[in-house]
Amino acid sequence: MKDLVEIMAKALVDNPDQLEVSEIAGSDTLVIELRPAKEDIGKIIGKKGRNVQAMRTILNGASRRLRKHVVLEIIDR
Repeated sequence: MKDLVEIMAKALVDNPDQLEVSEIAGSDTLVIELRPAKEDIGKIIGKKGRNVQAMRTILNGASRRLRKHVVLEIIDR
């Protein structure tokens, strides 16, 4: 899941080398933290949150195979 988020996010940002993705696994929940550069946060979120919502939808579809709930958090630096 971490790799999937990283691939999607790197396609959206101007500074892919400053992008950090971390994964925190629980028993039935998986939290993925995305830390883009300050100037790339708007590109990750998109207009009216459409980019981040699309990423969350893809993650929820992919997480059904793992039978886990996936939460995508965008963290400001």
